[in-house]
Amino acid sequence: MLSIETISSLKALLKKYKFSNEEWEKRGLNPSSTELSIYLDSALNSCLESLIHVIEKSSSEKSIKRALKAGIQSIDKSALDTEEKEFVADYFYQISQTVGVDFKNELNSWLYGSFLTTLMKLKEMVNPERIVETLSQDCTKCETPLETFILKKEEGIPDYEWEIVQCNNCGEYNLLEKGPNIKMSRKGNYEYVEHIRKDEFTFEQAKTRLEQIRYFRKK
Repeated sequence: MLSIETISSLKALLKKYKFSNEEWEKRGLNPSSTELSIYLDSALNSCLESLIHVIEKSSSEKSIKRALKAGIQSIDKSALDTEEKEFVADYFYQISQTVGVDFKNELNSWLYGSFLTTLMKLKEMVNPERIVETLSQDCTKCETPLETFILKKEEGIPDYEWEIVQCNNCGEYNLLEKGPNIKMSRKGNYEYVEHIRKDEFTFEQAKTRLEQIRYFRKK
């Protein structure tokens, strides 16, 4: 049975306006039309409501994945450009992480079509991604591990920044420090919010900036 905390996280996302101008701008994009943003938010809300209902009755992976699949397929992707589709897919990926279901293949099929998805699977089989190290720091609010997957390391690369990130599970803002010698990495269940250079800010200043973001973005 999935935890009450999982359902609470889904309900928190349900209440949030997920395609506000601010959310588009966080991705470095100009906001899409109000009509489209409302449509996407409504479609995602319908999926979240269905998921919550399914989880409260039965938390089987099959039923949860069925609800997710119905949700993503209810969205007319022909009306969306690439950035809009990727934005939608990122939300569905976040939800799948929250409920603990592997939904990557379904998302790839929705984004790229079944043919390209098959090619991507073959590429992964021939040249699989190799994780050399996993960094983990618990979210300060929900204690979900905020993982960073290190794909390549190289001696001599400095640890030049802190990162303010947002937990995908509860939405809390956290300050991450990854350390030196990281050449390539992939984020786990969090989103980047801001990068703070260590040659320009002290640790105390970075923590102050974190508190500012927590205060102003949650108002």
